[in-house]
Amino acid sequence: MGTSLALALREAGVQTWLHDTAVGRLALAVERGAGEPHDDGNGERYDVVVLAVPPDAVAGELRRCQEARLATTFTDLASVKAKPLAEAERLGADLTCYVGGHPIAGRERSGPAAAHADLFVGRPWVITPTSQSSAEAVERVRELVVAAGGVPVVMTAEEHDAALALVSHLPHVLASLLAGALLSSSPETTALAGTGLQDTTRIAAGDPALWTEILAANAEHLARLVEDFGVRLQHAARIFDAIAAGDREAIGELTALLEEGKRGRTLLPVKRGEPATGFATVAVTVRDAPGELAALLRTLADAGINVEDVRVEHEPGRPLGVVELDVREDRVHDLVRCVRDAGWQIYQ
Repeated sequence: MGTSLALALREAGVQTWLHDTAVGRLALAVERGAGEPHDDGNGERYDVVVLAVPPDAVAGELRRCQEARLATTFTDLASVKAKPLAEAERLGADLTCYVGGHPIAGRERSGPAAAHADLFVGRPWVITPTSQSSAEAVERVRELVVAAGGVPVVMTAEEHDAALALVSHLPHVLASLLAGALLSSSPETTALAGTGLQDTTRIAAGDPALWTEILAANAEHLARLVEDFGVRLQHAARIFDAIAAGDREAIGELTALLEEGKRGRTLLPVKRGEPATGFATVAVTVRDAPGELAALLRTLADAGINVEDVRVEHEPGRPLGVVELDVREDRVHDLVRCVRDAGWQIYQ
């Protein structure tokens, strides 16, 4: 994530210098044009130092960089805020020039090779000022976020951790549990998996070492959420036991459970700040061939139809794929007509 930020800032005309204890990673980031290597002995003082380190390393690195007088403002990218802040205070770090930060963006792959300058564009970036943070430090971090293409969102460290426990950390735990259950299945079973399982387990591919640190740092919030989710799973199990025993009334409970999930899903934004309501999904059948998806999207763009999101599913054993396109409801008719006129079929 640090290299992605450096690339984004360079594109915005910001000068960047890089430091990494791993010489290979540093060399690759420099080779990709993310910045120049920082020299500890040159006495350089920067406007902002960004600590792109795991949560457990934030406080120590903050203290070290402040003692070296590397910058006038300090921030970080860690996905847990309260624990690093408490540790920084314990170490005696200067909190007037420190403003916590967490861009809500990322990929399963990490390191400079996976970095992208557009990673933060349009994405929320939580800023967590301390009670001692100066107005100048907060504004400087806000300017950095905007320069990288992010959308600043101000919260306290505790508010951030409570929110991320639900929308990021709990999903990772559940994805890992679900993906782990596949280890006891047969190859014949996993061969039947479709995009539903792929989508719900995608984040389980993240680095276990990094996620162990993230989840452990937010254990207090997660413990309560996991316990509550366990109660929900037990309720679902009782419903299925009742249905299996012939209780027809339990069918209504199952429907209510699914409807509750559907209502909750509509609360998720399709775009930052926009609810999922007002959008529709249209599925299109395309040939599994080079350039086919690009041609479809280009056709829609030429027709002035803005696609909000794209998902691709390949049909096993067939040279076809299904492309799911999310568009505003008032453009569905135009999209369907455009697709059919261009020779593609709507997937029913």
